[in-house]
Parts: sequence; structure tokens; C-alpha cells
Amino acid sequence: MGKIYTPKELLSVLIGFDTTSFRSNRDMIDFIVDYLSSHGISSSLGFNEEETKADLVATIGPQVAGGIILSGHTDVVPVAGQDWNTDPFVAQEKGDKIFGRGSCDMKGFIAVVLAMIPEILKFNLKVPLHLAFSYDEEVGCLGAPALISRILKDIAPPSAAIIGEPTGMKLVNAHKGGTMFETTITGCAGHASQTQNGVNAISLAGRCISFLDKKAEEFKIKGPRDDRMEPPYNTISIGTIEGGTAHNIIAGSCKLVWGCRSIAKEDAISLMDEFINYCNREIIPPFKKISTDTEILTTEINGIPPLMARESNPAEELVLQLTGKNEILGVAFGTEAGLFDDAGIPSVVFGPGHIDQAHKPDEFVAISQLEECSLFIQKMAKWSAEQ
Repeated sequence: MGKIYTPKELLSVLIGFDTTSFRSNRDMIDFIVDYLSSHGISSSLGFNEEETKADLVATIGPQVAGGIILSGHTDVVPVAGQDWNTDPFVAQEKGDKIFGRGSCDMKGFIAVVLAMIPEILKFNLKVPLHLAFSYDEEVGCLGAPALISRILKDIAPPSAAIIGEPTGMKLVNAHKGGTMFETTITGCAGHASQTQNGVNAISLAGRCISFLDKKAEEFKIKGPRDDRMEPPYNTISIGTIEGGTAHNIIAGSCKLVWGCRSIAKEDAISLMDEFINYCNREIIPPFKKISTDTEILTTEINGIPPLMARESNPAEELVLQLTGKNEILGVAFGTEAGLFDDAGIPSVVFGPGHIDQAHKPDEFVAISQLEECSLFIQKMAKWSAEQ
């Protein structure tokens, strides 16, 4: 007989694994593998190139088509520089809250799903429930593509996916995508007293930023909108800027990392094309006369597709049926749901906790949210047995 945990107890165990994205998640995955095995459930693992990180796929019920994926990421964001009142990797229960890094985003969901397995196994499932736990979500959903590829290759075609990111147990069927770009600017270094003979790459970066700021203002006025999201329009953010070597040297190089959160997938790509054309047409030509090496190169370094509302979505229909709710939300933050949906697996976001608590010091999840999620998983098992 396998180990029995309450969701609170299991969450405490999972918080204890420091799975910050720059660290390995193997200890946490090994724990989950052993736990599942103790309940007679086998796991399939996939690894990153260094084999320091693993994802996990496991099936509860028959190996037939039409299963429901319950998915979550195992990594968490860093705690460095944050003022915590408790040890972030030791769960602390205070009142109706459990504090700890990942409690909300999103080990709470994983803990509930795992803790409910003994209850799930009491039912004779007709529709399989597939567990899918990823790595490197917090650094750009880097692990999910390989996980999804394994799912499509190794298991009978699923009908839907529920990604348990914190939504306050409210159904989300749309979220923004996130695309990150790197712009490398090459100028011409020289003595700061001879600016007429050099091309200051930082100054060119300023022109690039001015263009992006103008486009951000345009997005507020025109373009796609989803008033369920906050804000309800596409946004642009300059993440980092690096350039120059000394105050008395004309900066010969500069690099920007910037991103676009877009409601429609094509908007970010159109923005990049427009930005590149503007740089080549309006910024660079006058400076080529000073130095033919002057250039501005922009590449996409990471992209998460948006989750777009479908006319017919089995995942959405199932959540509404089991919860008896009819409210459907859209959110501005990105998740792996966009990747699952893009791969042809209809997806929604639905899980315990609130995004307002994520990524902050003293992150927490309300115990009432864990309880509500537990009831949902129980209803799903009962639904599966009745199909």
C-alpha cells in the first residue's frame, strides 16, 4: 500500500525541494516516481541534454484515447533579493495559508493531484488521467516542447489538457503569448572627444527604444483587445540593456533584450518585422557613412504562443461541467497551455491559488483553494468512471 498524504502534507514535501530553475529538479521527480510506484503507477521520464532535469508522464487508468492531461511545472522562480519572513523552502502553515516558494506557483496543484491518487484509484476509470510534469517553465517554457512531443508519441491521443497554474480555481481559456527578442547593435568605437568619427551604439539603442515605446502606445489604442485581460492590449517591455566600456570611449556595441506580450500570435512577429525594417530604413543609413560596420540585428530568442479561445474546447466543457460554473476568464500571463493547445491538444488553465501571490516573497496558497481543487479532482475521477 502506498504512502497516504493530505494535500497539505504533500505540498510541504514538495516545497522542501529547491527546484529553482537554475537548479536540478531530479530529487523532486525521483520522489514523485517512488510515490507513484508505491501506488502501482509507472512513470516515463524525459531529460534535458545534461540530464540534470527531468519531466514526467504517468497514466492512471486504461491506455486508451481521449484521456485528460493534468499538467504542472516543477520549477520555481528564485528567492534571491527577496525579503522573506520564513524559510522559502520550508512550508509554514499560518491560519488558512501555506507559505513557501512554489506553494502557489505551482506545487499546490501538483500536490493536490498526487495526494488524490488513492481516492482516484477507488474508481474504475474509463477515461485515463495523464500526469505531465515539466521543467524550465519559469525560464520561458523551455522544457514543455520535448514533454509534449513525448506525449504525442508515447500515449494514446488525449482529448484535453488542464494546466493547473494559479487561477483562483476559475476557468481560463485564453492568455497572452510572450515573445522575447535580442537586438545587438554594432557601432564604431573611438575617443569620446571625437564623436564625429564614431557611431555610438547606445545612442542607436535609444532610437530603437523610442520606436518600441511608440509601438507600445499604439497597441493601447488599436490592435486586438481582450477586456478580460489586464491590461487588455498587447504590451512591450525592455528587459535589459548592456553597452559601453568607459565614459571616455564612444560605445561600440550595445545589446537590448525586449519582449512583447501579445493577444494574437502573429502580432509579435509582425512587430519584429516592422522593427527590423525601421532600423534598416530609418536608423542605420546615415551612420553607414561613418562606419560601414554599423548594423542592428534582431533575433527571436524565445516564444510562448498565446492560448486562444476555441469555439469547441473539450477541456473547457469538462471544467464547466464538473464545477457547475459558467464564468470564463482571460489572463495576461503566459503558461504552457498555449504550447499544448498549439500542438493540437485543447487546453485550459485552471488551478488553486492566485497569480498575485506568485513570484513574491512570502508566497502562499490558501488551504481552501487546495480543498476546492481536491474536490474537483474527485469529481473528475467520478466522471471518468461513469463514461
